Amino acid sequence: MNRPPSQSGPAGTAPSDPEQAGPGPTAPPVRAAARGPARHAELDLDHFLPYRLSVLSNRVSGAIARVYSERYALSVTEWRVMAVLGRFPGLSANEVAQRTAMDKVAVSRAVARLTEAGRLERDTHDDDRRRSVLQLSPDGYKIYDEVAPMALAFEQRLLAGIESAERDALFRLLDRLDELEMQAEAEMAADKR
Repeated sequence: MNRPPSQSGPAGTAPSDPEQAGPGPTAPPVRAAARGPARHAELDLDHFLPYRLSVLSNRVSGAIARVYSERYALSVTEWRVMAVLGRFPGLSANEVAQRTAMDKVAVSRAVARLTEAGRLERDTHDDDRRRSVLQLSPDGYKIYDEVAPMALAFEQRLLAGIESAERDALFRLLDRLDELEMQAEAEMAADKR
């Protein structure tokens, strides 16, 4: 089965879209034309999950950020730190970074800015005096108590076109993807050893 080059995978591989692969485990190899440019790997971004999730996350975060960035001069990273500490007070900066999957340096900078602005308070852990823990200050909670309902209202608007059963399925799939991502990450780390 011959396909136009735009629908074929890199030379010697199956196309990236399984629906175009045809019967059998692999499609016939595609060879670059002798005089044409070299073939490169093709990444079908419309069907590449990390890309799709990233774009959607950026668009949703950006829509909500327009509200709190104008009103409170908060960056997306700063709001995420505040959102996590509003729900889970008493975490260290490293724990915030783990919960949000954000870069530790970005979280550290956001924590410094929020602390300087009087929106976060830093204290020492009761059991481990070497460990620094964070919580929202009264000013931080005032912002959190205003932004959180706006974020929830946006989420309701976003999900209004999805039936309850679909929403439940979506969150089950997200939970499952979260588990599978951690498993895949652990396997990749083990492969590097």
